[in-house]
Amino acid sequence: MTDIATPLVLASASPRRLDLLRQIGLEPDRVEAADVDETPHPKETPRRLALRLALAKAEAAAGRAPDAYVLAADTVVAVGLRLLGKASDAAEARTWLELLSGRGHRVFTGVAVIAPSGRKALRLAEARVRFKRLTAREIDAYLASGEWEGKAGAYAIQGRAGGFVIGVHGSYSAVIGLPLYETRALLEGVGFRRP
Repeated sequence: MTDIATPLVLASASPRRLDLLRQIGLEPDRVEAADVDETPHPKETPRRLALRLALAKAEAAAGRAPDAYVLAADTVVAVGLRLLGKASDAAEARTWLELLSGRGHRVFTGVAVIAPSGRKALRLAEARVRFKRLTAREIDAYLASGEWEGKAGAYAIQGRAGGFVIGVHGSYSAVIGLPLYETRALLEGVGFRRP
């Protein structure tokens, strides 16, 4: 049920984030995809990048929805300090999958909420993910699936790449793109309520 007095806007066109939000019983009143420059700043850490981009997306959408609670998120995959954003092509995706093969990496998802009052709240969720050693054939098949396109780190854990994962320590939903515990806590913290 929607409380018309306090609309919720999801600042993301990601169907995965929408599905995750619905998983905790929240249906946004509308989706306002926020297009922001995702280029990392020089020497920007993965943690800071995830938080900065989440806030930038929330602010962009809040400008179009000043009387709503605006929720935004951004996910960054990192091997050490090396950032793996969305691969620009299959060759870059292959390089990243080869880098992830047989090792652990971190996934950082920043979440930002802006209340109608202008109050802002941020949280960061971190997960460690370990991949099995991938064969050239597995990488070829994954690239051919096209599932890597538009995904941080060139993979979707909730899809075929789930078969590459040996373990996840931390928020599984953060790896998909929206940490549910942190999201609920942020929304409640700024006063968002649904009947």
